[in-house]
Amino acid sequence: MPEGETADGRLESGKRKREKKSEYEISAAGKERIRASHILLKHEGSRRKSSWKDPDGRLISVTTRDKAVQQLAELREEISAGKFQFEDAAAQHSHCSSAKRGGDLGPFGRGQMQRPFEQAAFALAVGEISDIVDTDSGVHIILRTG
Repeated sequence: MPEGETADGRLESGKRKREKKSEYEISAAGKERIRASHILLKHEGSRRKSSWKDPDGRLISVTTRDKAVQQLAELREEISAGKFQFEDAAAQHSHCSSAKRGGDLGPFGRGQMQRPFEQAAFALAVGEISDIVDTDSGVHIILRTG
């Protein structure tokens, strides 16, 4: 029995030890957490018109939302057809800095992402890819990973 613990699993202070949950199941506030990856394409209407791929925002500033949606739809189709792995497509095409992690955003809970992104991500089953999601940052596809 570990030091400071009684036979019934309580700490000497009388408090019961908490079982650990995985980092993406429960947030500090006790709310559900998930894990997801995404591909973000920015466009002329994005709130921030620069990215690691386009530091000066020159291409982003002349890309229409419709063109970004078209490019993202083509990527989604190629991923679904098995031509690309999601992680590889994110690393190559995403404007988000998460591209260097294959689009992985890590675990997050409600209230941490822009509302449309959050709603889409929480509605997905693990392994499912979203349709195109519009946020102030640009257009995304999301893969729920946990």
